[in-house]
Amino acid sequence: MSNFEGFDSFPGEVMICTPEGIIQYMNAEAETHLVKHGGRALIGSNVLDCHPSPAREKLEGLMRDRQSNIYTSEENGTKRLLYQFPIYRDGLYSGYGEISFEVPIQIPNILRD
Repeated sequence: MSNFEGFDSFPGEVMICTPEGIIQYMNAEAETHLVKHGGRALIGSNVLDCHPSPAREKLEGLMRDRQSNIYTSEENGTKRLLYQFPIYRDGLYSGYGEISFEVPIQIPNILRD
């Protein structure tokens, strides 16, 4: 039984790490998306080892400083939104997460006042 079962049906990738960066949860979408890098076998490894420099240094800083990061990435005609974030339980830092999902190349921006 996982504390993250609510993400099992999320239509995008979800990865959760310990404060030290050890991958402790991946939903099925993340496992499938990362199959060429090991998929489910990545659980128990360090997420920092999955990132080349300078992305590794960026993620190390985000995790150390407990900051969020959001950006889009485009590859082979597919655009993805990625959100990296610290996780807190009962007010205590308990890990780091990443959510990623496909978005349209031209995504609408709605201004609301």
